Amino acid sequence: MIGKRVWGSMILLVGMLGLLAAVRPSYADQAPPAPTPDPAGTATGSGQDLVGVVPGTIRAEDFERAKAHEPFAVQLADLVNQNRLAINFIWTLITGYLVMFMQAGFALVETGFTRAKNAAHTMAMNFIIYVLGMTGYFATGFALQFGGIGLIGVPNLGGLKVLDGEFTVHIAGMDWGLFGTKGFFLRDAYDVAVAVLFLFQMVFMDTAATIPTGAMAERFKWTAFCIYGLFVGAFLYPIYGNWAWGGGWLSQLSRLGLGAGYIDFAGSGVVHAIGGWTALAGAMVLGPRLGKYNRDGTPNPIPGHNLVMALLGVFILAFGWFGFNPGSTLGASGNGNLRIGLVAVATMLASASGALSAMLYTWATTGKPDPAMAANGMLAGLVAITAPSGYVSPMNAFLIGAIAGVLVCLSVAFFERVVRVDDPVGAISVHGTCGAFGQLAVGLFADGTANYGGLTVRGLFYGDAGQLVAQGIGMAVAFLWAFGVSWVFFKILDALVGLRVSPEVELQGLDFPELGVFAYPDGRLVPIPGAARLPVIPPAPAEATAG
Repeated sequence: MIGKRVWGSMILLVGMLGLLAAVRPSYADQAPPAPTPDPAGTATGSGQDLVGVVPGTIRAEDFERAKAHEPFAVQLADLVNQNRLAINFIWTLITGYLVMFMQAGFALVETGFTRAKNAAHTMAMNFIIYVLGMTGYFATGFALQFGGIGLIGVPNLGGLKVLDGEFTVHIAGMDWGLFGTKGFFLRDAYDVAVAVLFLFQMVFMDTAATIPTGAMAERFKWTAFCIYGLFVGAFLYPIYGNWAWGGGWLSQLSRLGLGAGYIDFAGSGVVHAIGGWTALAGAMVLGPRLGKYNRDGTPNPIPGHNLVMALLGVFILAFGWFGFNPGSTLGASGNGNLRIGLVAVATMLASASGALSAMLYTWATTGKPDPAMAANGMLAGLVAITAPSGYVSPMNAFLIGAIAGVLVCLSVAFFERVVRVDDPVGAISVHGTCGAFGQLAVGLFADGTANYGGLTVRGLFYGDAGQLVAQGIGMAVAFLWAFGVSWVFFKILDALVGLRVSPEVELQGLDFPELGVFAYPDGRLVPIPGAARLPVIPPAPAEATAG
């Protein structure tokens, strides 16, 4: 019966993905013919794209004059732009590779902070979520998030004009974007620039997808986990991602006089808060691990099995964050992208101050400088600086990280002792709480010095209170969307296939009952199916083996 329900749920989910991919509104009577994809890379970009790349250099009238009188100059401009795009493609791809490597960091952190009897299960979730999330994102997620990004353009990657489908609603005389409608399975977006964006954004999605596996570790049923992995990549993450990054309504709040609209440079909200609040919903529906709470509600510590592994994972994550934040310029040439060095320094400083403040806080409150909490403090600083990293000074970056380091300590205690949510690795506090703080930090500390193709951002402390309002709206919407939708999803999933393993499996450890392997066999007898039918070969006589 359970098997039928599992397959029924999987078939239903796949069918919904196929329906999303197949049904799209027609814009034939509203717009000119769609741009043609460029899978060869020979038609992407022209010299005319250099207009405005560096303010005050090439103007539109200069290029038109050259077309009429200096054809060689036009050809040279085309070549220059190809080189600019090549630099930006390479930069975005390499930083995307760094973000992909962060998956190894998450795997080590979560496995180290959980018990040995669940190590293989926890590590396997971090491995397979990459596969499941990517599959869902390839099918529908990328299209829902970025199917209309070409309507506003991404100059650093050649414009991406082929992605020109956005479903909108018309309110108060304005169109507000809700989700993209082009790029399902990349079938109508077979294009060199789209491929770069897809790779970079896919690994961002995977970061959000893997966050809940830490909060739900040590009791999450494998079948339910697999369905969740497809859901988050195909639908949950991309919708909010469209609203913030794909030209959707949050990014359009500037129309209402709210600063530059909701700004999230590298994803404190889009990635981390979405992952963190999804983790909160999942952990609440799943319930605490056996033995975590006493009858009076007081919590018991359940230490992880390998602090060395966890700390190594944090270092890998900190290294990968140099792709996460600086890479979010989507380029290194033109449009203010030379700021990448400042973005990297802001990232590094916030990680240091976050770890330092968390260590000092635990030292002062418990008498010991807890290295595990210092590790989470480093991650908290990195999460908090992710949204403002492209807009703040080094000093403000250090301050943001230091605040986040203390905030994560307070948040862990709050969720564990007041809300009574069992989070084995602190993912809710690191990514949810500190992600929300990072969203607000843009509206406080952005100093207006960055200029990304004309986009400048100032926070409250630099004269624009409207930006803080926009950030507050984005923060609230992230919580309501991620927590609300995922809570309903987990409730339905629990009713259909069950979200949690049995108490017997949880006590034994999930490794062998769920996956058929042990992370650390250590002499344990592992039953082999059919072993009773195998012939028994007696040991050779001693004299036959003597050397």
